Amino acid sequence: MKRAKNKYEQRTARAVKTHTVAKKSGRPRLIVFRSNRALYAHVMDDAAGKMICGVSTLTSKKTGVEAATEAGTALAELAKKSKIDKIAFDRNGYKYHGQVKALADAAREAGLTF
Repeated sequence: MKRAKNKYEQRTARAVKTHTVAKKSGRPRLIVFRSNRALYAHVMDDAAGKMICGVSTLTSKKTGVEAATEAGTALAELAKKSKIDKIAFDRNGYKYHGQVKALADAAREAGLTF
């Protein structure tokens, strides 16, 4: 197995593992993407190949963990309107801390089950 050389290659290698685990669960996936500017989260139905709902922190006045918490609760409310309460969390290779953890914890508190 080839060893990843930089952070991007390491993240994409981890992402392959998290994608396959989440897809095999049969539930809709909560997919997280981080950029330098914002955090994006989408609920995707792999069986139909469609995005059910999504949020980002671009419009939020807050930054960092507070914005991620706000986005997590908003995403959970949108998913509940679409009659989804059980999802698989696909962190897309990002480590589970900081904004990714805040988003997941807020979605759990708002009623989504991982």
